[in-house]
Amino acid sequence: MTQPIGPVMLDLEGPALDAAEARLLRDPAVGGVILFARNVESAAQVSRLCAAIRRQCPELLIAVDQEGGRVQRLRQGVTRLPPMARLGERFAIAPEEGTALARDAGWLLGMEMAACGLDLTFAPVLDVDTGFSSVIGDRSFAGDPEHVAVLGEAFVLGLHEAGMAAVGKHFPGHGGVAADSHRELPVDERPLAELKARDLVPFARLAGKLDGVMPAHVIYSAFDPRPAGFSPSWLGMLRESLGFKGCIFSDDLSMAGAREAGGPAARAEAALKAGCDTLLVCNDREAAREVVAVCRERQTRRPAKLRYGRARPELDALPALNRWRRARARLEALADSGA
Repeated sequence: MTQPIGPVMLDLEGPALDAAEARLLRDPAVGGVILFARNVESAAQVSRLCAAIRRQCPELLIAVDQEGGRVQRLRQGVTRLPPMARLGERFAIAPEEGTALARDAGWLLGMEMAACGLDLTFAPVLDVDTGFSSVIGDRSFAGDPEHVAVLGEAFVLGLHEAGMAAVGKHFPGHGGVAADSHRELPVDERPLAELKARDLVPFARLAGKLDGVMPAHVIYSAFDPRPAGFSPSWLGMLRESLGFKGCIFSDDLSMAGAREAGGPAARAEAALKAGCDTLLVCNDREAAREVVAVCRERQTRRPAKLRYGRARPELDALPALNRWRRARARLEALADSGA
């Protein structure tokens, strides 16, 4: 089941919604909001912010990047998650234990984010670590694609058990380049056969289980001269060869890795033409307004299950759950130990 909605996902300036932002969110081109650290003071404050957004626009999708390790926008009032590489290290020693821990991590994350009022978190990271990527590193479960696939699947299952959608990133794999696409446009020159045998393995394995996918702002020059998020060839492969039927989210169109496509409006058109369903435009309000203006007559078909559809758990009630207590203790121990 899908619903028509505006294709643009925007950010906010601070921890509360102001009048100008409320007007912008009511624009028919806008379909979602993503929260960053500047929008977050505590779990309770995020819950109030999400409620304020929904009073203005009940259908908006509200998302956050909450992976664990370095990438945790919410830190007060929720579990400190370790980098996903710590779960990979446990898996290498004890596969059953590592897999169960990944599933519990997805479940706990989903329950806590739902309790904070969010619809989804952009996780899991399905990139395969190469040991030299400056932006991926320990955000990846492992350097073995089979390990990433197994742990990624367990994490997705945990999110689903919590009633939350799963968004895999960064298709077809950001782990093979040293450059950070937030600051420049990386080029991965490896042959397609190597990408298929390594980086694409987790995405191929999980395409039927993911609700969303975010492509990388990376050029894979052996296959297409355009970054993956602007490439009908890459996104066509995702849809046709891998059979993915969920929502394709562009990575942030304000990142340096997206600028090769032109100005903000041109980037939006290129991403939509390539096959993206939802466009993230963050940290640049003028660019966001330009993208909103060109997308005003555009709508996308968004799977209804991206919205959190269950009765939301209460954050204060989670400690009554045995699974939450066990998972929190294990995960925070890993976060503290670094191993």
